[in-house]
Amino acid sequence: MKLICLTLLIISGITDSRSEQYEVVGAAGPVLAVAGEDVILPCSVKPSISVVDMRVEWFRLDLRDSQLVHLYEDHVDKNTDQIQSYRERTELDHQELQRGDASLKLSSVRVSDEGLYKCFIQSRSWFDDATVNVSVEAVGRPPVITVDGFDHSGGLHLQCESGGWNPEPDLEWLNSEGVRLSSGTTEKHRNTDGFSVKHTVTVYERDSKIHCRFKLKHHMLETLIITTSNMFNSWRTSVIMISVFVVLGVIAGILIAVFAHKTKNKHSKLHDEHSQIQNENSELQNEHSKLQNEHSPLQNEQSKLQNEHSKVQNEYSKLQDEYSKLQNEHSKVQNEHSKLQNEHSKLQNEHIQLQNEYSKLQDEYSKLQNEHSKLQDEKRSIQQERDQLLQSLKTIIPKVNVILDADTAHSRLIVSDDGKQVRSGNTQTEGVDRGKYRFDENLGVLGKQGFSSRCFYFEVQVTGQTKWDLGVARESVYRKGSIFLRPERGYWIVGRRDRRYRAGDSSDYSLSLRVDPERIAVFVNYEKGLIFFYDVKSSSHIYTYTDQSFKEKLYPFVSLGYQWNGDSTPLIICDD
Repeated sequence: MKLICLTLLIISGITDSRSEQYEVVGAAGPVLAVAGEDVILPCSVKPSISVVDMRVEWFRLDLRDSQLVHLYEDHVDKNTDQIQSYRERTELDHQELQRGDASLKLSSVRVSDEGLYKCFIQSRSWFDDATVNVSVEAVGRPPVITVDGFDHSGGLHLQCESGGWNPEPDLEWLNSEGVRLSSGTTEKHRNTDGFSVKHTVTVYERDSKIHCRFKLKHHMLETLIITTSNMFNSWRTSVIMISVFVVLGVIAGILIAVFAHKTKNKHSKLHDEHSQIQNENSELQNEHSKLQNEHSPLQNEQSKLQNEHSKVQNEYSKLQDEYSKLQNEHSKVQNEHSKLQNEHSKLQNEHIQLQNEYSKLQDEYSKLQNEHSKLQDEKRSIQQERDQLLQSLKTIIPKVNVILDADTAHSRLIVSDDGKQVRSGNTQTEGVDRGKYRFDENLGVLGKQGFSSRCFYFEVQVTGQTKWDLGVARESVYRKGSIFLRPERGYWIVGRRDRRYRAGDSSDYSLSLRVDPERIAVFVNYEKGLIFFYDVKSSSHIYTYTDQSFKEKLYPFVSLGYQWNGDSTPLIICDD
């Protein structure tokens, strides 16, 4: 027994210690926000650690298209792909990020902000998320009452309308005595601004106060209208007014015809006078054109002389510019020649320096090669010693006869009659109950026999299966719902998801294996609190749990994933 425990302690010495498990926590219940005000959406990491170097992403769960609300990554906010309606309204407190608080401040809350939000935090070694449900309360605009006509019996149609409510408000009509009036027709619809409600009622009471009241929880908006006798007589007044307007229109038409006849003669006289003035104006324009034609040749001659003078001046200026350019070019050529000479000298010096550096690098490279060879030799020696120790365990520690307990298996699993194999059936097996000892979401099954002392081991063949977990579990582990396969929950396992291997430690530790294992041995030292996993075919160590405390029986445990596994390849308990 001393030799066994000493061997386990040597193996556990080469394993890594694991860090504490972290969890993202949101609000315990719905977050109530008031439209137009600011609200804080809570999200933090427990236990508290800095998330400054992590990725923090807030997004909407209930939207089909773009979902990004706020993104923090690489120490800055990256909101290029942010939903348009959230621009300039979201903020993370970067000082609070150092204390693990990634709560989001949402300014000027709108009704459209109502819904489900997810806070996702990811580091290099773990990730988690929390959901926050936001409810927005909005008090609408003051209601407006309008008169919408009369019915055939003389009743007055009143219409009351208000919008911008959330959630949908209650509406009621009251007379001057506070008695509710019978409801009429109701129209309502919802947009991004909230609920709009339009309600009509017919009243027959004259000289009375009619109230329209909107209510939402502890908020209430109300308006009133006084129904006078004049309102009920307005349809008679309308008929009289229309008749008066028709008579006045006929009289106005006659007066317009008389006025038009009188003004026609005056218009003819004015037209003749206007024609005479136009003729005189044309003669003056002709005289002005003749004078302009005589003056034009003189102006042309003067322009030609000015152009010739300008050309001579331009040519002289060009010659001066060309001479200046030639002088500048000559100076530049001399400067370039001097620069080239200096550059040539520098290049020669650099070439000599590079040759010296190259010689030094060759010497360093030779040293590194020698050190690398030594490290490779030491690594191979350590691996050989470890593999020899692991092989010796199989001759010292007894191998137990594991039989899977079909009464604990998920209803989609099929356990062989001898209890040595388990595979996924994809569909629920008929006649299988969902008793308290059976897994109902994790595709897991326990062994029939538990162990509470000494050392023992068993082997499981996983060839061909890409989704599995295996190890040991406490007798009292919780088997219902979503299960975290971690030591604090009573599970000590290693597992595979496609090409990724992991240990179910407190933060889902990723494993780097040289080859895909086909047969895995699970060794347990109950008294020392040691559990380690070993690849039988390649004779290599996979992972070790150390410093564990066992107070209950430990049962062999195998699983084919969570809820569904489309691969029917079985996991096999090996007896040979």
